Amino acid sequence: MADRVTTPPAAASWLAIPPGHPFGLATLPYGVFHTAALPTARVGVAIGEFVLDLNAAMNELAPDLAGLVAVGSLDVLLAAGPSAWQRVRESITTWLSEPSYRSRVLPHLIPVDDVLMHVPFTVADYVDFYASEQHATNLGRMFRPDQEPLTSNWRHLPIGYHGRSGTIVASGRDIVRPSGQRRTPTGEIVFGPSTRLDIEAEIGFVVGTSSTLGEPVGLEDFSRHVFGVCLVNDWSARDIQAWEYVPLGPFLGKSFATSISPWIVPLAALGDARVGPPDRSVPLLGYLDDAEAEPWGLDIRLEVRLNGWLVSSPPFAGMYWTGAQMLAHLTANGASLRTGDLYASGTISGERADQRGSLIELSWGGSEPLSLPDGSTRTFLEDGDEVVITATAPGPGDSVIGFGEVRGRIVARDR
Repeated sequence: MADRVTTPPAAASWLAIPPGHPFGLATLPYGVFHTAALPTARVGVAIGEFVLDLNAAMNELAPDLAGLVAVGSLDVLLAAGPSAWQRVRESITTWLSEPSYRSRVLPHLIPVDDVLMHVPFTVADYVDFYASEQHATNLGRMFRPDQEPLTSNWRHLPIGYHGRSGTIVASGRDIVRPSGQRRTPTGEIVFGPSTRLDIEAEIGFVVGTSSTLGEPVGLEDFSRHVFGVCLVNDWSARDIQAWEYVPLGPFLGKSFATSISPWIVPLAALGDARVGPPDRSVPLLGYLDDAEAEPWGLDIRLEVRLNGWLVSSPPFAGMYWTGAQMLAHLTANGASLRTGDLYASGTISGERADQRGSLIELSWGGSEPLSLPDGSTRTFLEDGDEVVITATAPGPGDSVIGFGEVRGRIVARDR
């Protein structure tokens, strides 16, 4: 991997934020919230244990920028582009670091426990990739034990599929167990609730500025179009997927729900998390060749908890394909980007057994049940199970960049 990009330590805030807090001044993630006292959706920025009401703060301190956050979503800010993103971030950093702004900012800080979070932007298109070599290899060994685990095209291009943007849901929303067709071990074709419901721990990339139909987006333009990063849990019904995916790929086994974290961490916060991609054994075609390009691997460290217990720690730094390459391939045929497009990495898995980002890997297809500290075991999710995915990345100096969490609990269908 290439050397890590480093930046000077972040300025200190006049707020009493403990060192190493994931939502310190170096992070400043964006979200959309409401409270009992403020029932209309508003744009906010997380800082320590507070949320800065950006609508109110902008109206008072930077009225020329207030229109970027006035609509109760991130949509206008996303579409405004990198110059506007930089101006807004610099303004917020100044307000929270210079003591002269303290008295004017304090009234707009809301305790984080008082807010209810929304999906922070209007999701346009959704694409899910398959970018982890370890994950793809593990599934290949399970499903094709007598063949090479990776398909012949896997190291040549980022494989992905188009998902269903209308079923992107906010962290904390219950996930209703999906029903569909499946084939039983005895070969019977039945319809009913999935019996092999799974998780996929992923990183999502949020597109800000659009592109023109017919014009591909190159590797060098990644940061002009992508605003930031969030956490994704792409819930997967493995039994429904296994029966339906030949020959066209994922459909009902994937489209019932995808949860995202409420906080979008801007790319500007991830300078110190940038690393080079792993060594690649297959030469890449020009539009994907990043050997001389800016490094866009990201040292993001995820943790997956099932019912409160840590079951996996997937490392994003080892992903074979970077976010920049995924975007370049997504648009290589001239497909256009829209503000609010979301594309995800696919399951993140590392080389060790405790770094696998899905239950199908952790239980090896159900043949090796996962033991939990309470004495229970899991192969796949049961009703009532709650999954929480969190992540951090290195920031300037000793700071930590946090991504919040994406949380979801499985409930039975009531009919």
